[in-house]
Amino acid sequence: MRKVVVTGMGALTPIGNTLNEYWENLKAGTSGAAPITSFDTTKFKTKFACELKGLNMNDHIPRSEARRYDPFTQYALIAVDEAIKHAGIDFEKLNRNRIGVIWGSGNGGIQTFHNEVVEYTKNDETPRFNPFFIPKIIADIASGIISIKYGLRGVNFTTISACATSTTALIDAMNYIKWGKAEMIISGGSEAPISPSGIGGFNASRALSTNNDNPAGASRPFDIARDGFVMGEGAGALVLESEEHALARGATIIAEIAGGGMAADAYHLTGTHPEGEGAYLGMMEAMDDASIGPDDIDYINMHATSTPIGDSSELIAINRVFGEQPDLNISATKSMTGHLLGAAGAIEAIACIMSIRDGIIPPTINTENVDPEWDGKYELTLGKQQQRTVNYAMSNTFGFGGHIASAIFKKY
Repeated sequence: MRKVVVTGMGALTPIGNTLNEYWENLKAGTSGAAPITSFDTTKFKTKFACELKGLNMNDHIPRSEARRYDPFTQYALIAVDEAIKHAGIDFEKLNRNRIGVIWGSGNGGIQTFHNEVVEYTKNDETPRFNPFFIPKIIADIASGIISIKYGLRGVNFTTISACATSTTALIDAMNYIKWGKAEMIISGGSEAPISPSGIGGFNASRALSTNNDNPAGASRPFDIARDGFVMGEGAGALVLESEEHALARGATIIAEIAGGGMAADAYHLTGTHPEGEGAYLGMMEAMDDASIGPDDIDYINMHATSTPIGDSSELIAINRVFGEQPDLNISATKSMTGHLLGAAGAIEAIACIMSIRDGIIPPTINTENVDPEWDGKYELTLGKQQQRTVNYAMSNTFGFGGHIASAIFKKY
């Protein structure tokens, strides 16, 4: 099995439209939550989200091209462009038959679907649909468009595992490279769910916070008064390649992706297993894949969406895996970015890698009254960043349907 390394990253998030902006605001504890601006929320229970800010699409994608893509694909292209530049890639010098794309999106073109259905209901005559309707909504289109743009003819597909989606994509990409099926894979995830259908649908399932009086403080993982997650949007992209390929082209290696574990709760349509059964199995599998033990993990970026049951079940699983390990740092960056659904794993993987690179644990913000079930066994990084050496970082992501994915990143 070959060693798989990370050589480039790109981020488009509610707290920064570039990798560096994202990382600086994570370290500073900046909240991306604010009243929704993209549609009228008067009749909705939740009126806020973590939207992208200050993004001019025309600066990145020509208008004639952008109109063919749903926002989730547009976000993917922006993040991937940054990651490729960050990795210093010249595709003309590489064998593009051995370079693939494994991308993820939990919802695909939900904004396009909503808009087209609304327009359909307004028309009493012959039904009219945008000629790009179908390619705009299908979840696999982003990976296809990325490959077309850069001429990448290697393995190409899209993963869908709800909120575990982009971690699943990264694990798949790692494995394809390990198996010798590719030398380099562009991987990550994108999501554009902040629409009437997205907000209304998650409101109906009682998953979203309704703290409309204090949006910036609404995402509060582990807090006794937590009442649901805050929706986010954006994309995260990572360039993965074999160590040999990276060294041969003179790339700067940022970190290693050391292992990944996938499992299932096999329990409920939308809820996590109350004892964290799938989370436990996913973390154990990831460590086994990386050939390490619990004592080796320095930092966990928890899934921790700020839902009452979800946070508790993950903590139960962590207690089961790590036992008495006071030197373990834990934080929940969704408190700042909101929950990017299928793109969450990608931007949180980036947070893990940056923590390894810089020796900084990004904080959990907004948590003021820690749930009593959190017994102080681990270092819950609250309010402000913490400096420490990070050799191994773990990223947990869980999705509706019981999907579990945990990835481990290692200092190179």
